[in-house]
Amino acid sequence: MSSDLSFVEFVCDQIRDCGAIRFRKMFGEYMVYVNDKPLILVCDNTAYVKKLDCIAERMGGAECGFPYPGAKLHYILDVDDADFCTETLRVLEANTPLPKPKKKK
Repeated sequence: MSSDLSFVEFVCDQIRDCGAIRFRKMFGEYMVYVNDKPLILVCDNTAYVKKLDCIAERMGGAECGFPYPGAKLHYILDVDDADFCTETLRVLEANTPLPKPKKKK
């Protein structure tokens, strides 16, 4: 089951204070970028973030899950709490490097 565009837009609205927000459809699901850094994977209308040490304490009580078969375990982000999402993503964004540009053929 793929995610609804309205849910992705809701997630983006909840984190609007984090910086430049955009999303991209990928394989029927969505990747949400904050300042060009891929931070949230939206699958089946659930927002996932990587399990990184920088947010481990903050996300300690959060539910975890697999966004798709074969994926690593991710934290499930409580998108109903805008302040928590914003603070968490600011930490993630500061600790995530920009993706390397693809080489041209």
